[in-house]
Amino acid sequence: MDDCAMLAELNHQLIRDERHRNKMTVPELEQRMKDWLTSEYAAVIFENGGEVVAYALYREQTEEVYLRQLFVVRTRRREGIGRKAMDIMRSRIWPKGKRLTVEVLVKNEAGVAFWRAVGYRDYSLTLEIPPAGAAPAML
Repeated sequence: MDDCAMLAELNHQLIRDERHRNKMTVPELEQRMKDWLTSEYAAVIFENGGEVVAYALYREQTEEVYLRQLFVVRTRRREGIGRKAMDIMRSRIWPKGKRLTVEVLVKNEAGVAFWRAVGYRDYSLTLEIPPAGAAPAML
């Protein structure tokens, strides 16, 4: 719980980097993170030399582990940290034999490529018709 403010700040960066339409403020994200961590989610913070370089937020259910967020700080990308974080999650934290799921925005081409590269396979695609007058999705 002591890390919720930092996790909220990183989550805010993740939302912007993904070009997600979530408009929550950092304080709102902090409260949401607290709610998640006191209910069904767990977080893992990855450090390198005492510096926070990534975090993962997930929930384990009976037959699956749902990875809600994985974020590598902007200044440490393209160093293999995301891949290493996934290796750690799969080998040391998540139980074997469960289906692993993650959602990624289809416009986030780098994200889609990353998840495929670490072993995830396409399963479904959610389509939508936004309400009249809604701002168009960011491209």
